Amino acid sequence: MGAEGQSRGICSWWVALGCSVILGCMQLISAQVKYSIPEQANVGSVVGNIAKDLGVDISTLEERQFRIVSGADDVQFKVNPNNGALYVHETIDRERLCESISPCMINLKIVAENPMEIHYVGVEITDVNDNSPIFQEKEKIFEIFESTPPGKRFQLPTAHDPDVALNTVRVYKLTQNEHFSLQIRERGEDKIPFLVLQKSLDREKNNEHKLILTALDGGNPPKTGTVNVTVVVLDSNDNHPTFSQEVYTVTISENTKVDLSVITVNAADLDEGANGEIEYVFGGELDPKIYETFSLDKVTGEIRVKGGIDFEEVDVFKLDVQASDRGYPPMSSDCRVIIKILDENDNKPEIEVTSLSKQVSENSKPGTVVSLISVTDKDSGLNGKVICSLSGDIPFDLKPSFQENMYSLILKQHLDRESVSHYDIIIKATDCGHPPLSTFKTLSIYVSDINDNAPEFGNNPIELYLTENNVPGNSLISVSASDKDLDENGAISYHLVRQEGSKSTITAFLNVNSENGEISALKSFDFETLKTFQFQVVATDSGTPSLSSNITVNVFILDQNDNAPVILYPLSSNGSAEGVEEIPRNVNAGHLVTKVRAYDADIGYNGWLLFSLQEVSDHSLFGLDRYTGQIRTLRSFTETDEAEHKLVIMVKDNGNVSLSATATVIVKLVEPKEAFAASDVKSAPKDDDDDHVTFYLMITLGAVSVLFIISIIVLIAMQCSKSTDYTSKYLQETNYDGTLCHSIQYRSGDKRYMLVGPRMSIGSTIVPGSHANTLVLPDRRRTSEEFQVVATDSGTPSLSSNVTVNVFILDQNDNAPVILYPLSSNGSAEGSY
Repeated sequence: MGAEGQSRGICSWWVALGCSVILGCMQLISAQVKYSIPEQANVGSVVGNIAKDLGVDISTLEERQFRIVSGADDVQFKVNPNNGALYVHETIDRERLCESISPCMINLKIVAENPMEIHYVGVEITDVNDNSPIFQEKEKIFEIFESTPPGKRFQLPTAHDPDVALNTVRVYKLTQNEHFSLQIRERGEDKIPFLVLQKSLDREKNNEHKLILTALDGGNPPKTGTVNVTVVVLDSNDNHPTFSQEVYTVTISENTKVDLSVITVNAADLDEGANGEIEYVFGGELDPKIYETFSLDKVTGEIRVKGGIDFEEVDVFKLDVQASDRGYPPMSSDCRVIIKILDENDNKPEIEVTSLSKQVSENSKPGTVVSLISVTDKDSGLNGKVICSLSGDIPFDLKPSFQENMYSLILKQHLDRESVSHYDIIIKATDCGHPPLSTFKTLSIYVSDINDNAPEFGNNPIELYLTENNVPGNSLISVSASDKDLDENGAISYHLVRQEGSKSTITAFLNVNSENGEISALKSFDFETLKTFQFQVVATDSGTPSLSSNITVNVFILDQNDNAPVILYPLSSNGSAEGVEEIPRNVNAGHLVTKVRAYDADIGYNGWLLFSLQEVSDHSLFGLDRYTGQIRTLRSFTETDEAEHKLVIMVKDNGNVSLSATATVIVKLVEPKEAFAASDVKSAPKDDDDDHVTFYLMITLGAVSVLFIISIIVLIAMQCSKSTDYTSKYLQETNYDGTLCHSIQYRSGDKRYMLVGPRMSIGSTIVPGSHANTLVLPDRRRTSEEFQVVATDSGTPSLSSNVTVNVFILDQNDNAPVILYPLSSNGSAEGSY
């Protein structure tokens, strides 16, 4: 009992498994939709409503991209995305699509996205009678012996009709004749007409019979084809060879070796002797390629492989073999040999590239189609299914087309010729056979240049330190720009920016070589007249439209020692540097006798003046401060000292080649009372000397003031035209230590520079390359402020940019001099001696 229950349980399990498989198959079949439409249907004819039959919501067809993606044959049909109707897109020719295959079924694959659904739809192309039967021969001639008994059959030519089913050849008709009748025999799917002798022939009465064989198809109305049949009456053999089979069928693989035996046909003849000896030959209506592919042994009837067999060229061979005896006349019969060919994966995929252009502009947008690529494989099934891909990390991609094995090579991202100018794209196509076969093809794409790069200067701005008194026409500096573009887009020319206003006078004396950027000056510059200036050079390429960029050149004139010191005091009425000073004899040591004042138009070391006693009557009486030019007594005078002393003072600058000037001071010693009287008497002529000194001081101070104002205007204009943090500001130094000299300050970034003379301030540093004329001072006061303004848009995300504003504080004369000595206890500038 237990064994019986176990057996029943196993049977129940198998029944359940079988039911599930059947339900799965039914589910798969139910997912198929089949339609039928006759060939030659009008374009636009509706085959059926796929969306309705598949239960897809019509309103979502366009959104879900409801479309056909099956293959090359889907171009015959299209789906209307508005109503889901499947309609005829191109004229359908069943014979071209399916040849003799029946039924002619076109399988379409329908895809809908979001969510992804795949539906399989079959469209059966029904045949219409649009082709007439055709005979390969125009006339068939038979030679029949008159001794031939009635009932003898002779195979007539067969007609071929590309149509199928009822529309193919259905009936053969023969013209009325008392000796012959028509007999139809079926060999597989083919109908073979035979001419049957009904009545014995009499050559003496009629040696030739003219007949017409007509083939009719099954159309309505039927179409026909005819062939002329001529029977020549002879005399001989009464038994024909007979094959063991009417149709022989065999299957072989393609690429079969030559001389391999395929099949042997066998026929028998009841006659004896020569009339019973049989020879085999191929039928006369065969394709010439059959004779190149197969050989037939005329004695044994063995068929062997003679040439190469390629499934991709012919997948089935149909051979007619005729067996003839050696009687007179010979008698024959025939049979059909069908040789089917099996496919092997012996063909690599083939890649065909249709290039739109071998050059792609670097400004092409992503998605631009570069080339069209089609991939084919002559094999069938999985051996002919091909997968295509690209090798390497390149800015290109393969986009499959709606047609199978068709691709578009598109641009995946933006190109930059300056980064990569040439791409070798390797296309790989691999089939799904076993083992898989692959093909590679290299497509060379060149990136063409556009003018998308402006010329670039290495450093901007640049500073040029130029020594004054330069030779006109000599080169000052050479600027060079580079352009990443090619040819005309990268050909650079240079020119100066000619500004209007005061700066145009400077650039008028400058010249730039348009080819190499070499800048020369047409005049010599004088530091005492012009200390700094700025100009711009523009580099422009030759592209269309042209691009340009400019560079700012800040020129600083460096001082040379080309000015000798000028004695301002003492100065006589005739212009010579001589003066007379009277002092009381009773003055103490350290008494200020006088002060020699001098001026040098140069600055820095070139304008740093040093005083020295070149000639003195008594070295123990007078001393000279080498920096200030003050002459003081070194001791008190005695009765033995002479009443008049001559001092010769030499003023010398500190240039590499020093320049100097001398002044003569006559010191007279007088009694105290005489000194006061003399001072009153000399007050009038002294006023004249003071007037001269004042006049020269006014000229000097006026010149310095004008130079200061011009410098301020130039620097403000330069600051307004600059976008960098570089600033240059000249300030008049207010320090004065008794010697008429000057110092000029300017600012560059976070450093403050000063051109000074005659003394250098403590804490200063000399700028390298300035010939010891430029000192860097620590910035002890804020003369400028800097802030930034940010502009932000309202986008998401927002974008912004900023601008830096440099504010420079200009000095005004808003501070009066302050007396430090004498100073009384109540703060007034008073003192008693």
